[in-house]
Amino acid sequence: MKVVALVSGGKDSCYAMMKCIQYGHQIVAVANLLPADDSVDELDSYMYQTVGHQIIVSYAECMGVPLFRRRIQGSTRHQKLSYQKTPGDEVEDMFILLNEVKKQIPSVTAVSSGAIASDYQRLRVESVCSRLGLVSLAFLWKQDQSLLLQEMITNSIMAITVKVAAMGLDPSKHLGKEIAFLQPYLHKLKDLSGINVCGEGGEYETLTLDCPLFHNARIVLDEFQVVLHSSDSIAPVGVLHPLKFHLERKASHSLSGNDKTNDLCRENISSVSEVQGENPKECKSPGEHVPEVSDLIEVSSHRLHISKTEKDNTFSLCCWLQDPSGASAGLQEDLKLILRQIELQLVGYGLSWEHVLYIHLYISDMDQFTQANETYVRFITQDKCPFGVPSRSTIELPLIQASLGRAYVEVLVANDQSKRVLHVQSISCWAPSCIGPYSQATLHKDILHMAGQLGLDPPTMTICDGGSTAELEQALQNSEAIAECFKCSISTSTILFVVYCSTNIPLDERPKIHDKLDTFVNQLKLSYLDKDTKLDVLDPIFLYILVPDLPKRALVEIKPILHVPDTAETPEETFCELSSTVAPSSFGFQPVEWHDSCIQKCVIHGKICVVVLSITSEVAMKICSGSMNADWSNGNHQNSFTENQIKRISRFCIYLLDKTVLENGFSWKDTMSLRLYIPQNLHVPLETISSLFEEAFKELDQMKGGAKVGGKPFFNLVPVLGAGRSAACTEDIITCELFARKY
Repeated sequence: MKVVALVSGGKDSCYAMMKCIQYGHQIVAVANLLPADDSVDELDSYMYQTVGHQIIVSYAECMGVPLFRRRIQGSTRHQKLSYQKTPGDEVEDMFILLNEVKKQIPSVTAVSSGAIASDYQRLRVESVCSRLGLVSLAFLWKQDQSLLLQEMITNSIMAITVKVAAMGLDPSKHLGKEIAFLQPYLHKLKDLSGINVCGEGGEYETLTLDCPLFHNARIVLDEFQVVLHSSDSIAPVGVLHPLKFHLERKASHSLSGNDKTNDLCRENISSVSEVQGENPKECKSPGEHVPEVSDLIEVSSHRLHISKTEKDNTFSLCCWLQDPSGASAGLQEDLKLILRQIELQLVGYGLSWEHVLYIHLYISDMDQFTQANETYVRFITQDKCPFGVPSRSTIELPLIQASLGRAYVEVLVANDQSKRVLHVQSISCWAPSCIGPYSQATLHKDILHMAGQLGLDPPTMTICDGGSTAELEQALQNSEAIAECFKCSISTSTILFVVYCSTNIPLDERPKIHDKLDTFVNQLKLSYLDKDTKLDVLDPIFLYILVPDLPKRALVEIKPILHVPDTAETPEETFCELSSTVAPSSFGFQPVEWHDSCIQKCVIHGKICVVVLSITSEVAMKICSGSMNADWSNGNHQNSFTENQIKRISRFCIYLLDKTVLENGFSWKDTMSLRLYIPQNLHVPLETISSLFEEAFKELDQMKGGAKVGGKPFFNLVPVLGAGRSAACTEDIITCELFARKY
């Protein structure tokens, strides 16, 4: 990509440019914001470093690329973490500056910044980039600061301190010193008082006088003045005010990969432009309007179907099209109808898209992912979700074969706004970016819902080489990076790992997938236990789903769900023994020892109960032993079931789920979601299976009064190619995934 780099003069923005080139991008311009008054060194700004701005004018000549500058007119007016366009805010100066760069150099598609740890700065750069249709590149984001500082020094960044403001840093001693000289002392201060060695806490600021990008000249500071802003005896604050400097020419050389930049900008080499003007009007594409109910009456009465769990404060809402005749108008039209219906349902509950925590987007053909996304982003926008956009996983399912149209959407909804969303749109070395209205993870009431993670190499956003196990390992590393942002680990806090496996995985690779997952999690767990032997560790459930395809033709996608308690709480996993108050038998079933082998569960006492029930062929034979024919007894079944056999299996599933939930102190009213994964080769229509489960729930309700299903189905029926406890064995007849929680 052609990149304009935001530069403050500091070491971070310069090293970020070097990382851009390392990953194959081209720096075609640099952009800088400076005080309106040349005599002012520093502004009261959380957004911009301006100390040393008098020297930045030389960067154009040093690098051989055009420099665009704008004097800051605004101030800090929008003080919330997530930024929204605010007239008079200093962020609007960045918008005007980058908008002008885009006009002057239309080939620019990305913006580089040196953000390392400040969400405040990153979110504002991302907001401006989103408005301008540019990609944010933040290759230093969340990187270890000690390693970063060493890398900068090793890679010949010669930067001096131009501001100090921390205990142990003395303006008279430490201003004007090179970072290589100060590095040992900074690490000493880190050990003593916990400072950020890269200065991310405002401990110090730097000015780069030379680096490999300066292939024309280096800057020599001839004279400067130390200006004391605070003479505090513990942490005095001082800045370096440049008085005189000159450029020292270099022998011609360039950093590998930047020659194209020089060719591109030859006509504008060394040019400096000052950007004037006000905020231009922005053209925003309109989102979808909420349709009138009458818009959907014809479709709803024949094809649209809804399911919803009955929990009031957090519930699952699912919508699909029953399409036995194959009369679908296409994926985009189907998805538009479904999203409109969900929008209407939310409005009916007094809610909106901002209350959605997570979205499962199922489509019939991954080749149409782009078209699906185009429709999706017209409904779910950042403007509609001021508290953060939902996390999302996108999977191809055999929807057409199951007569469910071309799109199927499930949303998890909360009736409060206490969610905490992690949405990093910048491309970085940290974890894959989410460029658009879907986020990496959403934390709500101690449950972390993580977006489906592919084996993407974060800085290049390409699927890693090496096959399914290599992709899985990279996806797990990406998941761990996200978990660390919530001060937890997938190895100790995961309740449930759902692993989507593409049919493109060779058969001989599939047995290795669970081994890789198990090894990775256990090794990571040991590293955490070495640091904290008192750490509480959950024993997660593993569920593997076989699907036709995944985004970017990935072989594996992993979706972890974690328990992240408040720091004041202690997570407590319990494996409850059968109590004396065992749930009464129902549907004629009695407790048998082999029933336990069907169940995986993770229970956090009084809070969370997650159950995965697997009905294998062997289990199905035991359930239906009285109705199996000779072919079954000889093993020639191939998932061929009669409707009566499925009826009995459905009642067994509900009986065993009911028993497990009640034994662990939960009820059906605590259910947030219940998915039934049905393999395509079951040879019983999904509509029939749905009816059988609805009837079973109504019977349970009549027997016990514990499973109110209201006017809608209580569960989501998900057609898949297979499901099971390992990637090597995804041959369950039916798999039930139940998630219940108490508040």
